[in-house]
Amino acid sequence: MASIDKRPDGRYRARWREYPGGPQKTRQFSRKGDADRFLDAIRGDLAYGVYVDPAGGRTLFQDYAEQWRAAQVHRASTSAQLETYLRLHAYPSLGRRPLGAVRRSEVQAWVKKLTGVLAPGSVELIYRWVSTIFKAAVGDRLIAASPCVKIALPKRNDAEVVPLSVSELEALVAAVPDRYRALIVFGAGMGLRQGECFGLTVDRVDFLRRQVRVDRQLLGARAGIPEFGPPKSKAGFRTVPMPEVVNSTLAEHLARYRPGRTGLVFTNSLGDPMRRSPAGEMWRRARVRSGVPEWATFHDLRHFYASLLIGRGCSVKAVQRRLGHQSAMETLDTYGHLWPDSDDETRNAVDQVLAGVTARAEAVPARRSVGAL
Repeated sequence: MASIDKRPDGRYRARWREYPGGPQKTRQFSRKGDADRFLDAIRGDLAYGVYVDPAGGRTLFQDYAEQWRAAQVHRASTSAQLETYLRLHAYPSLGRRPLGAVRRSEVQAWVKKLTGVLAPGSVELIYRWVSTIFKAAVGDRLIAASPCVKIALPKRNDAEVVPLSVSELEALVAAVPDRYRALIVFGAGMGLRQGECFGLTVDRVDFLRRQVRVDRQLLGARAGIPEFGPPKSKAGFRTVPMPEVVNSTLAEHLARYRPGRTGLVFTNSLGDPMRRSPAGEMWRRARVRSGVPEWATFHDLRHFYASLLIGRGCSVKAVQRRLGHQSAMETLDTYGHLWPDSDDETRNAVDQVLAGVTARAEAVPARRSVGAL
């Protein structure tokens, strides 16, 4: 698998293959001893499984990242997000850099640069993608180690969820165009994610049993034809009970805006599938007109729904199932502060028990003390 030959110009060419039948790789040296030592190192690395292609580090980050991205099994929404993040935020700084030339300090400087223009959560997500790509390059034996080591990320300032008030929701419903009022009521009354709302079709709605089956979400559309994908996680497959007010609002909406050939309950003014960007612009205009806080997004309708369930005494498991969370811990991490405080319940429970104990003790005649305690 490895050999040395002398070229007509007097230089020595070391030849080797990473595996039997693999492409031949070469490197030239002025002295035969240098070629021997180089091949000895190559043989040792191959024998111990730590071989790294000497030329692999010269591969540009963008070239390898695009090759890696094309081989991933991602949902369409994840692939689109990844492509956008890399193109806008990673390639301008790292794209034309060879994999083996990127230093840890460069990655840290790049992260700091992103921190100045993006939210901490977005910076962390983009960095995780880049770190994954470098880790894959290590696995492909293009580089010996990843530069994404001990990188300081901006601290996330995840504020506690503050649900919209009933009056704020009423103002929002009044501010959106008539075509989208049922969408707002449905989001607040069912707690579905935006993609799940946009992907709702008539055949998933059971008006008789008053329930909605959630087994997909809208990823996008091509030529007006919706493209569906599975929910966010396995727990996202669920059946959600539909309150009467949502039931009647949905029925009235369908009577006025028929779903047409796509079967989608909620469509744009042309009857085509909803798209996130135009829907976001519609939401922003309605938010300004209604006076709803600037931080509110469509996802806050989901928070509103969760707060209603919690306020009416629903258990953690019930809220988890309705929202499609993967675990009760996820539900508690997001909404734990909304559950009623248990201080009064604790006091009452102890009072009820100890009150009887002290009353019975007082009814028993005091015994004569026998010695000091």
